[in-house]
Amino acid sequence: MLGNQMQGGLGTPGALSHAYVQHPPLRCDIPDIRGLFYDDANKFLIAPTADRILYWKIAPSIPSGPPNSDPVNEGPVLSVRYSLDHKVIGIQRSRHEIEFRNRETGVTCSKKCRADSETILGFFWTDCPTCDVILVKTSGLDLLAYEPQSHAFRLVESKKFNVSWYLYTHESRLILLASGMQCTMFTGYQFSAGGIVKIPKFEMMMSKTEANNKPVLAADDVHIVTVYGRIYCLQLDRVSTSLNLYRFYRDAVVQQCTLPTYSSRIAVSAVDNIIMVHQIDAKVIILYDVALDSYAPVSAPLPLLVRGLPSNNRQASQTADSQSSAYGGTIYGDGWNFLIPDLICDAENGLLWRLHLDLEAIAASSSDAPSILEFLQRRKSDPSMVKMICLAIVRMIILERRPVTTVAKAMDVVLDSYSRLMKMGGGLPGVRQIHEQSQRLGGQPAEGSHVISQGTSPGPTVSPSVNPDQAGVTSQGTSGYQTSDAINKRQQVVGEDSRPLSSGTSMQQGQHAGSVAISPIEMFQSVFALVEDEMMGDPAYLTAVIMEFLRSTSKAGLKAPPNLYVMMATLLARSNRYAEIALFVSNKILEPSKELAMQLMELGQQHPPTRKLGLDMLRERSLHHDYVAALLQDGYYLEALRYARKYKVITVQPALFLEKAVASNSAQNLATVLSFFCEFTPSFKTTSDFGRYRHILSEMV
Repeated sequence: MLGNQMQGGLGTPGALSHAYVQHPPLRCDIPDIRGLFYDDANKFLIAPTADRILYWKIAPSIPSGPPNSDPVNEGPVLSVRYSLDHKVIGIQRSRHEIEFRNRETGVTCSKKCRADSETILGFFWTDCPTCDVILVKTSGLDLLAYEPQSHAFRLVESKKFNVSWYLYTHESRLILLASGMQCTMFTGYQFSAGGIVKIPKFEMMMSKTEANNKPVLAADDVHIVTVYGRIYCLQLDRVSTSLNLYRFYRDAVVQQCTLPTYSSRIAVSAVDNIIMVHQIDAKVIILYDVALDSYAPVSAPLPLLVRGLPSNNRQASQTADSQSSAYGGTIYGDGWNFLIPDLICDAENGLLWRLHLDLEAIAASSSDAPSILEFLQRRKSDPSMVKMICLAIVRMIILERRPVTTVAKAMDVVLDSYSRLMKMGGGLPGVRQIHEQSQRLGGQPAEGSHVISQGTSPGPTVSPSVNPDQAGVTSQGTSGYQTSDAINKRQQVVGEDSRPLSSGTSMQQGQHAGSVAISPIEMFQSVFALVEDEMMGDPAYLTAVIMEFLRSTSKAGLKAPPNLYVMMATLLARSNRYAEIALFVSNKILEPSKELAMQLMELGQQHPPTRKLGLDMLRERSLHHDYVAALLQDGYYLEALRYARKYKVITVQPALFLEKAVASNSAQNLATVLSFFCEFTPSFKTTSDFGRYRHILSEMV
């Protein structure tokens, strides 16, 4: 089975966590380091010292060895980013200067701004064809092109506007620039390999306080996440304790929904296309799946587990304080920095953690099998684990004899997912393989401020990795979130050619090339074949389940494995439902095959009409050798002889026919068989069988 969570069945209470970090973390508490920085483009955790840059490559997994290092000049360090080809290091030395160092030659150059009128907020490297570095200043953006021969940077373009602060992630290639008295007015650009896309100006909404004050939106309250290949912006409204979720389109920005946070002090992560909302004070996590209609939490808020501690069994009942003392830090301590999408940097203790979903615990905490299967089929972080859990769930609901309608819905989910995989040529189920060249949006959007209230949907959209209309895992409560029905009532069309802004990464992670989709053959091998013995006492129920499975395979355009029809015929015979066997065979509900024909003949030992069904199926499928062998087994050797002559069946041993003729004690029949093989197989006269049976014939005469 799976683990402690699944052993009690679906809906088992008691799971203490649905998300965890794995102990031990990356330890970067090296003496003399001057802070920790994260380069999300290269997945580097960076720790500068007085004269060196130490860095760890933390993808695809967190390393355990010592860091790499590069020599640098002494001086203050505000941020560090390596170029995308790793040949140049960019170091922000002050609010007015960035130093660039060629790693091979050690040559440096600097870019400075006017100290009297502007400051540098930050910078990042890009794979945009027209520029290599984007310099973010309070006066706008400088687009710089790097010239490696001279180790110099050429100004390509300046975009002038006031900037209070900015937000950028390399995964999305999107930069948002805040301005205005409340920092709620935003300008955005996407710098990608396909070019530059300007996002329409928009305003983020904030609830008014009781005193009618106008709060200022902080950079820590806005997050860019990429889920299901879509780019979303999450804005915390501290007054209403909720997250406003925005989605970006070519000609508009859509406020898609509002997610309750129940706290004004939160952090956000994105793990396996699930949005994690960390309630810092309560030290619990709320999980949201934007693929759901309702935007309900996936599960109840639960604490973060540190897995792998010496005193910690996998879901041991430990408090946050006991876990903190075990690893030497504080769960959700003041030094915790949440790095998008799925990292936690404990700056106080020099630790780096990666967040994980506990899919087994999530599955075990829900009793709604079809919904949890839909949820699991959208996951891709650990395909083999997801597949194992899904198969265990289907087995479990059959063994628990859940209503056949429930089992049928579960079958539909699993087989629809596999059908989508086949239609897409073997990619992830439900995932459109979006590549960078085709992801970029062309054309310039209209100028002006464009924000569409919650529930508005602009025209056609690129399909996400799952059907957003599918139902999913939901909690019992429904307060605090908008349903899609309510949203659809207020839909407005933005533009017929409107398209969503896609992320800069492929939907399918390269290190997880496997698929979570389950084939009909796997369903037979890992579900039906394993539950058959345990369902001996209730063959009618299992028969009904198999009928639903056959309906589901037909609906999905798939073929059921032949052995499943064999199993169904056996179950029907076990209940003496031979008339139904005949009906299902004639109507092709039981798909003809050699395996089924043989089983029908075996079952026909107790019911001759059923054996005849098997014989007829062999003949109809032109399985000549097997048909002749079956006729011989039943003693119809002369009929078998005529059939073998007609269809030139030479694979059945002559001795089998001759033995049947001898057993009949008829010299005439034996002579007929000998004559047939002498004529049909000329080399037969040279065999020992010819001499032996000719001698027997002479004695019989």
